[in-house]
Amino acid sequence: MNYFSSDFKLGILGGGQLGKMLLSDTRKFDIQTYVLDPSEEAPCKIACNHFFQGDLMDFETVYNFGKQVDVLTFEIELVNLEALEKLENEGKKVYPSPKTLKLIQNKGIQKEFYAKNNIPTAPFEKFENLENLKSNVTSSAVEMPFVWKCTEFGYDGNGVKIVRTLQDLDNLPNVECIAEEMVPFKNELAVIVCRNPSGEIKTYPVVEMEFHPEANQVEYVICPARIDEKVAEKARAIALEVSKKFNHVGLLAVEMFQTESDEILVNEVAPRPHNSGHYSIEASYTSQFENHLRAILDLPLGNTNSKAVGIMVNLTGAEGFSGDVIYENIETILGWNGVTPHIYGKKQTRPFRKMGHVTIVNEDIVVARKIAEDVKNTIRVIA
Repeated sequence: MNYFSSDFKLGILGGGQLGKMLLSDTRKFDIQTYVLDPSEEAPCKIACNHFFQGDLMDFETVYNFGKQVDVLTFEIELVNLEALEKLENEGKKVYPSPKTLKLIQNKGIQKEFYAKNNIPTAPFEKFENLENLKSNVTSSAVEMPFVWKCTEFGYDGNGVKIVRTLQDLDNLPNVECIAEEMVPFKNELAVIVCRNPSGEIKTYPVVEMEFHPEANQVEYVICPARIDEKVAEKARAIALEVSKKFNHVGLLAVEMFQTESDEILVNEVAPRPHNSGHYSIEASYTSQFENHLRAILDLPLGNTNSKAVGIMVNLTGAEGFSGDVIYENIETILGWNGVTPHIYGKKQTRPFRKMGHVTIVNEDIVVARKIAEDVKNTIRVIA
């Protein structure tokens, strides 16, 4: 099929920053794009060929949107599965497949999938609702501390909480959830796997993630991870095994824990471009976004190796500020070598909202990490 400068139509469900960054590659290749998002001010709106406003969880909206395009993908997991299944059954190409998304969308089903397929993961129990979990904690059937996760609708640290006392369960939503054993770990890692329908598969290098202690959001992504090569090889091998089991097409970001004894446990996955791969725009031969596009169109995959050390700093809304966004001191960091800001296009900031990121590229990982710290301490997202 001729994708370039043609009548071919690529549909993207979700118009946030991931879609916006994907669109930079569709524009590079002159691929026609349709985007559906509930927000009239979606970041994708300025960069796609045709924008539609609508509910991603509404069957008719997603189904009718999908019928207009040749290939359908998504940049967010919270989309109507039944509509995707009907479109696929009618012959529409949907990547990743709704069969894959069905195993990932609900974190309880995702964890049960790991257990069933002998994929190493932290021990867990699933509960129908919070009250059911509380009664199990009270009776000591579930021991504290543990990690509480709602099974659906969690994002960017929302829907996850460390529970050390019974009071920590107060004010949590009374929804289906899992209680996951707290595993002592020394690093949080991620591997992005890229696979096309023909079966070609590649992995990006293992990255290391540093999290904000309060917001449970990634502050820094460091590539390559500062770990032993044997541990890195094990992480990539497990990520490939996870990809094989899910039988996914496109990108699969596999988040992992490196335990104190250097075991690798899978935390969760995302079947789309991911925060842990943003560094690749500047630091890799082929960015995660271009490779997602190549994969879903069944084109040859690009080189996933890094040209240099890459570190990403997340730009999130500063505490105490809500309203029209201002990127304070962005002019300062624009004067630094190897530093590239990406602004997502969200007009309104609020505490901890993802508003952009900054990539630092350097030959020396120690120097790059120091520059990343300087970036974090210099630029502020305020109102």
